[in-house]
Amino acid sequence: MTLVDVGVVRLVGKLEITGSIPRELRHQPMLVAANHIGMFDPFVLTAALRKAGVNPRFLLTGGLLDAPVVGWGLRQGGSLRVDRGKANVIEAFDRVTTALRETPGPVLVYPEGRVSREPGLWPERGKTGVARMALTGDVPVLTISQWGAHEAVYWGTEVVTGWRDLMPGLTSLLRAIRHRPTFQVHFGPVVDLSDLSAAKPGDAVRAHKRIMLAITDNLVPLRADEPDTPKFHDPTRPTDSTSPWRPAR
Repeated sequence: MTLVDVGVVRLVGKLEITGSIPRELRHQPMLVAANHIGMFDPFVLTAALRKAGVNPRFLLTGGLLDAPVVGWGLRQGGSLRVDRGKANVIEAFDRVTTALRETPGPVLVYPEGRVSREPGLWPERGKTGVARMALTGDVPVLTISQWGAHEAVYWGTEVVTGWRDLMPGLTSLLRAIRHRPTFQVHFGPVVDLSDLSAAKPGDAVRAHKRIMLAITDNLVPLRADEPDTPKFHDPTRPTDSTSPWRPAR
């Protein structure tokens, strides 16, 4: 599936990777935290991680894992389920921590929890779940900053009731294949959380802040010519959020 994914990404646009994953961490327990900018970026990140020498597992909503074909493949690859708004979210965090300890290899996570709805597409505030998993499991967190994948497929709609709801995504994908946007992926350094503890009140918030700032800091040079708002306009993406991490100008 990851080999097919690389082919799909190559068809849609151009993948540019900077930074790297330390060799000693490629097959060790690790959380890989990335900003979430569009519906196509999981494909881009999968291709980038494969080229970096790892096949990631994902922390995903139940709907994706229940989908035909793709869901089966994700389950076989060890991806883990989180159903938003349900009691088993805490159980899912526990499962991730256990999986990290028992099965070496990275788990790709989005600290924001959804595609950013900030007008400038800067990272949203996010939640402390990733930080808590890192501190509880005592595993490193490596960050990914990415830009360009938002140009491949429109945000579309949260509820799909028929083919009409899929048309914005399909037409934008065909447009991307024609224009071939550049997908930039930067592997940042491991975030230093060594002075923080899962047992100390407030440390999860501090860890989350460090993770989000690391993602944002490495995102700045990727979009140096788009510091305020993206040049690419997606008319379907909501812009009703704010980012506490947006760099001051």
